[in-house]
Amino acid sequence: MASAAQRREELVALFKEVQACTKCPLHETRTKAVFGAGDADADLMFVGEAPGAEEDRQGLPFVGRAGQLLNQMLKEIGMSREDVFIANVLKSRPPGNRDPQPLEIEACRPYLFEQIRLIEPKVICTLGNFATKLLSGNPAGITRVRGTPQVHELGGRTVFLLPLFHPAAALRTPAVKETLRGDFDLISQLLAGPAPDAPQVEEEEEEIEEAPAPGPPQPADEQLDFFA
Repeated sequence: MASAAQRREELVALFKEVQACTKCPLHETRTKAVFGAGDADADLMFVGEAPGAEEDRQGLPFVGRAGQLLNQMLKEIGMSREDVFIANVLKSRPPGNRDPQPLEIEACRPYLFEQIRLIEPKVICTLGNFATKLLSGNPAGITRVRGTPQVHELGGRTVFLLPLFHPAAALRTPAVKETLRGDFDLISQLLAGPAPDAPQVEEEEEEIEEAPAPGPPQPADEQLDFFA
């Protein structure tokens, strides 16, 4: 098992790899790759969708208005950005803040899962549809699954996955903001409670077909046809 120092060293190497990444066309239009930021040993990790204009300029995640709301809600549960690690599904900004495309998600996916492996969080909060669908492996929309903790194996470890509305949506709709604030209360409970048990894999019972009763001996030529 890697020590905290070893994991941090690997995280730095991963950071450098992301900065030089050219796996998808977004590297041609970005100002800076946005690796993520925060405590490299955090028990709590947030995963958003993609960098916006301000994130692209500074090279840091959630530094715009949505980030300010995230900071505020962390403060309300007695935490700060320094206590958590914040990342995105995409490490480069899509032009015009359009939705991530499948090719881009697939290119960045290994980076995110490696971040999870190296940081070793206990709780991962997915912000919005794209992060939730990617990390849960479920196509269900955020409105259906938000606020309900799930247990998944991610990055080689068992974690609580808590889908949440994206703070950007909360800025647009007061009702969503209040829902998000209520769901944030679950974070403290998950962090204070025991670690999640490994998800149970249901084994399908194999159907055993009975061998047919032996029939009368076949003539030699019929036996040859059967095995041809």
